[in-house]
Amino acid sequence: GNLGSQLVEYKEEMYITSDCGNTWRQVFEEEHHILYLDHGGVIVAIKDTSIPLKILKFSIDEGQTWSTHNFTSTSVFVDGLLSEPGDETLVMTVFGHISYRSDWELVKVDFRPSFPRECTDEDYESWELTNLQGDRCIMGQQRSFRKRKISSWCIKGKSFTSALTSKVCECVNTDFLCDYGFERSAPLKLESSKCFADFWFNPEAPPEDCVLGQAYTSSTGYRKVVSNVCEGGVDLQQNLAHHMCPLIAPKGLQISIREESLAVRPGEDITFIVRQEQGDVLSTKYQVDLGDGFRAIYVNLTMTGEPIRHRYEKPGVYRVSVKAENVAGRDEAVVFVQVNSPLQALNLEVVPVIGRNQEVNLTAIILPKNPNLTVFYWWIGNNLQPLLTLESFLVTKFAETGDVRVTVQVSCGSSMLQDSKVVHVFDHFHVLPLKFTKHLDMYNPDIPEWREDIGRVVTRLLAKETSIPEETLMTVVKPGLPTAADLHVLLPANQPKKKRSITSDKRIAAIKQALNAHNISFFLRGGYWVLVTLADSG
Repeated sequence: GNLGSQLVEYKEEMYITSDCGNTWRQVFEEEHHILYLDHGGVIVAIKDTSIPLKILKFSIDEGQTWSTHNFTSTSVFVDGLLSEPGDETLVMTVFGHISYRSDWELVKVDFRPSFPRECTDEDYESWELTNLQGDRCIMGQQRSFRKRKISSWCIKGKSFTSALTSKVCECVNTDFLCDYGFERSAPLKLESSKCFADFWFNPEAPPEDCVLGQAYTSSTGYRKVVSNVCEGGVDLQQNLAHHMCPLIAPKGLQISIREESLAVRPGEDITFIVRQEQGDVLSTKYQVDLGDGFRAIYVNLTMTGEPIRHRYEKPGVYRVSVKAENVAGRDEAVVFVQVNSPLQALNLEVVPVIGRNQEVNLTAIILPKNPNLTVFYWWIGNNLQPLLTLESFLVTKFAETGDVRVTVQVSCGSSMLQDSKVVHVFDHFHVLPLKFTKHLDMYNPDIPEWREDIGRVVTRLLAKETSIPEETLMTVVKPGLPTAADLHVLLPANQPKKKRSITSDKRIAAIKQALNAHNISFFLRGGYWVLVTLADSG
């Protein structure tokens, strides 16, 4: 570390303590590798640097003085220090490399010849552990240790033990902390000041699991420090107040669904879990209403943890409620369950041809019809942000000409379907209303696929009869009865836009002539010919 108000990367000084961190003294101005030998009787230090070294430093007097030793004749890039197993060892290894391309170099250093003898009792002195205030009782006990005298030059060895004596102290105020919900009195908040309950904490309040008829104790505001072993003396935890558990109103009632699925299918098992955070349980009755006519009253429902299993047979949205009530009060919890049949089919219906800035209705046809709480996601063109509706339709406009892809995603419960269509946006085109002979209505199932097939048949017949390119014609059969359609006549792709009205186009005259001449018809399997005419031609 370094002296100053904050750590500095370029200033990595080394400090040592001989009294468990009460005081520190600086030993090096640069960072070093450190290794302890013989229970700390020898401290070895090698500078942590990027240049090669051959000198190490060692101290036998807890870092008071340092000696140097040439551990190798050739300088080595030092990577670290290792010692043999055991705290008592005096043998160490310096590992590194001579150059960045060389193999590992291991240099063994043995300090045993430097010591003439093993230590005796006369080589040690006792030392007592104290805190910053000089108190000898720390965490409830007074401990003394033995340390080798600085003047003794000897080996501690395997038989060395540092602990000398340990004595349990009597408890004093500093052996206690403020209990949960309490704090020292302001403004000093010293350890000598008293602990008072915080404004948000009521020490006499019964615990959450307090059962009527049982007793509980309220805190005096103090608790002994964890791992403190003091005995006797001051006991700030004495004189605990004893109370009988009162009848507590239910509070924090919760009802949830196992696996957290709020949407299920008809006939699928569903499991409800009821929990209560506070309040008496034994004297509380629980009224359960599952929303489909099933009602029941339970006792000890939250204590036993027994789940409520049910099965809804019909689609719908069900309000599930639990009411907990005793003499002291009541509480209620509600959850809504969606029971949905899975989506089977989706079709996006939209007029394939539309004028620029003209309103267009996008409609999603889903099966089964009218499922509960279905969400529709509408993606228009390249927009990455969908429009959300609870209705199956959306009215919008297109400001630019060209082809626009419209996609709808339908989400219902755990099922989701998607359909996509391309809308052709033009500045100019013409629409001719068409009608069919009434026989077609008998075969009209009013489904999108059938309407698309009829539209393709009419378009193909008109293109063949009039020699108009089929890609410039589009027949759109409308939903419902009687069966009707719109014929969209589009500008050819290579024809420039003209100021004249498209109604003057010769193609319109050719189409009307073919329709009025009753030249457009097709055959039904039932033996009927279906004639296609203009809707306003009578």
